[in-house]
This record gives sequence, C-alpha cells and structure tokens, in this order.
Amino acid sequence: MRTRIKICCIASIDEAQLAIAAGADALGLVAAMPSGPGPIPDARIAQIAAWTPPPVATFLLTSETTAPAIAEHVRATQPSTVQIVGHIDPGEVAELARLLPHVRRVQVIHVEGPEALALIPAYAPHVHAFLLDSGRPGAAVPELGGTGRTHDWSISARFVRASPRPVFLAGGLDATNVMEALRQVRPYGIDLCSRVRTDGQLDVMKLALLMAAVRDADAVLYAEG
Repeated sequence: MRTRIKICCIASIDEAQLAIAAGADALGLVAAMPSGPGPIPDARIAQIAAWTPPPVATFLLTSETTAPAIAEHVRATQPSTVQIVGHIDPGEVAELARLLPHVRRVQVIHVEGPEALALIPAYAPHVHAFLLDSGRPGAAVPELGGTGRTHDWSISARFVRASPRPVFLAGGLDATNVMEALRQVRPYGIDLCSRVRTDGQLDVMKLALLMAAVRDADAVLYAEG
C-alpha cells in the first residue's frame, strides 16, 4: 500500500522539478479561479504540462462548468487529467467523457456535511476519481480549493468506503496531521498546496517533511493491517 501524493498550485517548471524530485506522483496546475491561491496563465499550464515527464500526472484545475468549455480548456493546456473544482451538473461530466474520452476526469467534492455522500452516485459513472476538499462553493465568493482548512474526516472516511472510485483527500494537510488523516480516511492519495509553501513559494523542507510523514504513515498502517 502506498499513498499517492499530488502537489498542487505548481507555478513553474522549477517548482515542478522540486515536487517531482521529492517524490510527487502528480502536479496540480491551477487555472483562473474566483478565489484561492496559485492560479497561473493557461500558457504556463501548457508549458509545465508539456515538460512534465511520465509517469507523473498533470492535473488541470478548471472552474469551467460546461462540457464544451472544459473540453476547450483541456485542449488549450494538454494535461493528462482534468480536475473539475465545482459541483457542476453531472450531465456535463458525462458529456465531457464523450468529448474527451482519453483525458482522465477527477471530480472535486467539497465536504461541508454528510450531504457530500449523496453526490457519489451522481458523478461516479462519469469520473475516474474523486477529490475531497474543504471549499465552500455556495459562498458569496465561491471557495473552490486552496483554503488550508481541514474538514470533517469522519465524513471523508464514509465517502471513501462508499465510493467505487479512488479518492484523494485535500484540505489543510501537512506533516503534523497526515498520519491521523490517513488512519481515519484511508484515501488513495492526498493533495497538498498551502501547507507545503512559505510566502507562496514551494518549501523544500516542508515538502520533505510531508513526504517522510506519508511514508512513515504508510508503513505503520500497512503493519496494522
């Protein structure tokens, strides 16, 4: 058992190199958002996606809400995976699967309460994975990620047990709490942004501590069964 690690809010090829050298399995590339850290121009997203060597995945974080607009965004940036950050109409995700069948689709679910569980059957037939985050899509200024806040991991654990798709866990994770998060939730992977940064820059020490904490947690949880 090995927890996959996605480092989000990658801002440059230099940051991509640091994340990959530390052991990242995937890079998150944030496009225009209504709020939150890390957005970069689409041209830079395309540059980083083109540079990134396999098998590292590149996730385009898009706030587009319709299948044609998301497909156009993907074609402009050429990631391996598209991460849909809002709770869009599941029919749009189904149409996206028809338009771009070769691109992997990850649906973000913002865990504001147990109602998050009801979204599993709506999206699961059309996506390859879920990502649980701590945003507030219904806020006056929607929060769609990068909050640095944890959410109720007991709900996330129920989501993981109920989901037929792999689940990433995001929201306020760092080296101090990742052991408990993995023990409670048992996700397929985790997603990091603000807690591995200092003054907005990817922090090599925080990243190294996080990676070591995840590997230690994996070893302990494997031994515990």
